[in-house]
Amino acid sequence: MPKLLQRVRPLFPLLDPKVKDWSVSARMMLWLTFFWLFIGTLVLFSASYHHGQVEQQNGLYYFTRQMIAIGIGMVLFGVVVQTPLKKIVRLGPWGLVIVLGLVWLTLVPGLGKGTMGANRWLGIGPVQLQPSDVIKPFLVIQAAKLFGQWEKWPLSTKIFGLGTFALVLLGILRQPNLSTTALCGITIWLIACAAGISMRHLLSSAIGGVLLAMGSLAMQTYQRKRMLSFVNPWADPTDTGFQFIQSLYAIGSGGFVGSGYGMSMQKLGYLPIQDTDFIFSVFAEEFGYLGSVTLLLIVMAYATIGLGIAYQAKNMVHRLIAIGAMTFIVLQSLFNIGVAAGALPTTGLPLPFFSYGGTSLLASLMMSALLIRVARESNEEKVVPFARNPQSPPHS
Repeated sequence: MPKLLQRVRPLFPLLDPKVKDWSVSARMMLWLTFFWLFIGTLVLFSASYHHGQVEQQNGLYYFTRQMIAIGIGMVLFGVVVQTPLKKIVRLGPWGLVIVLGLVWLTLVPGLGKGTMGANRWLGIGPVQLQPSDVIKPFLVIQAAKLFGQWEKWPLSTKIFGLGTFALVLLGILRQPNLSTTALCGITIWLIACAAGISMRHLLSSAIGGVLLAMGSLAMQTYQRKRMLSFVNPWADPTDTGFQFIQSLYAIGSGGFVGSGYGMSMQKLGYLPIQDTDFIFSVFAEEFGYLGSVTLLLIVMAYATIGLGIAYQAKNMVHRLIAIGAMTFIVLQSLFNIGVAAGALPTTGLPLPFFSYGGTSLLASLMMSALLIRVARESNEEKVVPFARNPQSPPHS
């Protein structure tokens, strides 16, 4: 039993005594991730209890399922943190191809599940899987591998890689899921930009992305309605502008210090999807301006540490993995907060580590694990243990 415990312990960083030997940036990212997840779990409990009581006659229904996802995510997190990047990069293309197949399976009648005409999930027994979330870390790995060694690849490999990315974006867009398509496209573009791809190619791909988004808006009626409701939500306050207005009510009701944990009124049936897309609104109502600023500081700290990890990486592929993983978490957070605060049109992007959803949580934990792995491999020789002052006398 002790031997088994010794083998399993590295999969749970909180129990692993070797964490103290990690580099400073790896430990900072580890504790920031867990701190963010801890706060998000508390907020989810508050935001989902009434919803679970009404929909499932069990106030703990959504919270319990999220805790199961956290347990699975912690194991996956530990596996990624302990796996050499060389092996992760080698397995990345296989993961991308498999999940790409799942993305397109959501478009098959009878297999894809969803709401409001958008099929984004696959039902596997009682579990619903959202492939467009699962594919994010694999996109980061493959984009870093392709653009990080761009000059060495033959033309056929470049075309195949770019074609694979196009299939991913088109598959997600067809669900339809414009916000996730935009997030994935922007992240791939930023990875290519960081790799030094020519400005001519970057500009042409950016123009193509904008045209693709405009085409989706032209074809999807509900996306156009969302855009129009963003411009003037009070033009239709009981339909297209309803979510937006209720979100502003929640944030405004929070004031400077908030109404208190668990005391949100908007979550009691007034604010739709309050435990997923608009969970920030509940958080802002309960913790006010101070809480909202604190969360933004957490996101900024995550971006700063992530960029530091990327800067310290010597290997270009590793550097691009760090940039891509950080970009996904930070951009998705800012998009979600921007939507809730009325700065962006309504989208379906969850808030990382806060929103209910197992696949979204797993993807976020994998991103953080990749960042930690990059930091470990880049800085293991520069370990500075967190220890007491060496000049202080030892305890008697």
